[in-house]
Amino acid sequence: MAQLLFREDPYLKGCEATVVAVHGDAVELDRTVFYPLGGGQAGDTGKIGDWRVIDTRKGPLPDQVLHVLEPGSNPAAGGKVEVQLDWERRHRLMRLHTALHLLGSVVKASVTGGRINDDKAHLDFDIEMERLVKDAIEAQVNELVKTGTATRAQWITDAELDARPELVRTMSVAPPRGEGPVRLLEIPGIDLQACGGTHVANTAEIGLLKVMRIRSEGKRNKRVTLELA
Repeated sequence: MAQLLFREDPYLKGCEATVVAVHGDAVELDRTVFYPLGGGQAGDTGKIGDWRVIDTRKGPLPDQVLHVLEPGSNPAAGGKVEVQLDWERRHRLMRLHTALHLLGSVVKASVTGGRINDDKAHLDFDIEMERLVKDAIEAQVNELVKTGTATRAQWITDAELDARPELVRTMSVAPPRGEGPVRLLEIPGIDLQACGGTHVANTAEIGLLKVMRIRSEGKRNKRVTLELA
């Protein structure tokens, strides 16, 4: 089980770590700043020592993180390494992930899915297409950006989460149960929901947003895609 440093401080750009195990082209560390693919957010990239990390994935065990290296890398278990994020990419992911929380507060409908990449992000809603007005959504999310509202994390138990089902906004992704406290992301007065991703500290840090497009992805999936302006 790795120490997941990004949970407490998503602004950490690097750390020192020990290689716990090597699984083919994937390396497991005792501590990491790398966020693994999950909850719709892309996995981090960067470097471990002299080796390039091209993706980060969750292992089969709780809090196990697998750093996928370029083919041909050959680190050894037990070695001490310097870990370094592709920070600019991570920061874009943080900005866009936080932006989706704003989008979800603007569009009053169940969220059926979502994805965050470093160039764009989207949410899918169970809503009638005619209720999604591009210019109005764009104006509202940017007004929320301008409020300069600080974000904050808090933790609750599985039982507390079960008693408050409204905290799970995305129908297709449920927080894991039985792995300890569940993390909530709060943007006071705007949004509160279970979320284990990485976010910026203040909505103003997101910057100006554009609604790239709105399109139908099926009867219950109307997709709104955002990008950083």
